[in-house]
Amino acid sequence: MSRRRENGEGSIYYSEADGKWHGWVTVGVKPDGRLDRRHRVAPTEAAVRAKVRELLKQKAAGKVRKAGRPPTVEQWMTTFLDTVCARKVEDGSMAPRTLDDYRSKVALYVIPGIGKHRIDRLTPDHLDQLYLELLRRPLASSTVLKVHRIISRALKVAFQRGTVAENVALKVDAPSAEEVEIEPLTKEEARAVLDVAERRRNGARWSVALAMGLRQGEALGLRWQYVDLDEGVMRVWWQLQRLTWQHGCDDPHACGAKHHRKACRAGCTAHKAYKRGCPKPCPKDCTGHAKACPQRKGGGLVFRPPKGKNRRTVPIPPPLVALLRAHRASQLRERLAAGNLWEENDLVFCQPNGKPIDPRRDWAEWGEILAAAGVEAKRVHDGRHTAATLLVENGVGLRVVMELLGHSQMRVTQRYSHVSSALAEEAASKVGKALWG
Repeated sequence: MSRRRENGEGSIYYSEADGKWHGWVTVGVKPDGRLDRRHRVAPTEAAVRAKVRELLKQKAAGKVRKAGRPPTVEQWMTTFLDTVCARKVEDGSMAPRTLDDYRSKVALYVIPGIGKHRIDRLTPDHLDQLYLELLRRPLASSTVLKVHRIISRALKVAFQRGTVAENVALKVDAPSAEEVEIEPLTKEEARAVLDVAERRRNGARWSVALAMGLRQGEALGLRWQYVDLDEGVMRVWWQLQRLTWQHGCDDPHACGAKHHRKACRAGCTAHKAYKRGCPKPCPKDCTGHAKACPQRKGGGLVFRPPKGKNRRTVPIPPPLVALLRAHRASQLRERLAAGNLWEENDLVFCQPNGKPIDPRRDWAEWGEILAAAGVEAKRVHDGRHTAATLLVENGVGLRVVMELLGHSQMRVTQRYSHVSSALAEEAASKVGKALWG
């Protein structure tokens, strides 16, 4: 056996035992203080020299991955979600619903598509193939773009921690997402909706939606202490959200199933008959979900502050001030009627007993009002689009609209600039008069 030194950085030798060339490079120090030496093997001296040079190049660039067998994509995504993202939720830098969305897309698309690949052997071709398959299903292009961003963020953390030598997602062009067409109510439809809502309990809820453009969670989480009717201002500082329950036990599989796609061990036969998991709707007696865990945590209806510029103070239109005064008087009468059954949450919009309104029930209420007003079905969020559109059509600048609605970026607000046809027609008319009189 012959041995050769390579500038004090590594060693190369031929082994008669296996008839191959071997190379060793010291790349650093392990956590326990021992030298971290990496081994490379090849059938020829030239080949092993190339591998050693590549390892030395990675060492110089600080891109040598950690010692030990790299995890699979499935293993790393689980670690990323349960530690990195979970910590961000705790410190408030990530919304809980964002983590829920991450978990859902990883379970539905990432793990089935590329989960078995070792993370250090993942290539741009693997990602391109995954996105192509998702687009062919077909999925919305915005969903595929979100999947790409989740993978890219997970690989970025893996690179920062030395688990991989590079983030291969940076070598892939991000899937383009088509802009979703905005479908606001017309002025006539909005007035018809308000006429119907006025005759219903909590009718002011929809006046707030159409006049101020609050998100559903912001409207349902609005408290009286943040509404100053004398000054005519509203502080949008809280929101009501329904979060997904998480297992609190040490063994989710024994509790039922870690993911409801896997076979439930608590007697739910639906999983056996449907290989992709629970059918829709899932049987009420299914105990494979985290919500059935006796130690469940982190779910249900919760109040939480909005992120970034979503927390704002906005003026209330004068006609709406009068409506809110009448609504408050009506709510006080309900409180007296409820007596000891009243649950004090200081909510502007609540159930007859003071408890928060479930977003699902709020959605159903919106659908009933639209039907009664003769307006085609639309999302609750389209009420927010309606408020933005009315602001733009009445000459309010995009910067002001951005502040009123709590958009974090101007490009979000600019989506409404093309719907203000009345302003465009007025501008064209002025140009025509300037040129032709």
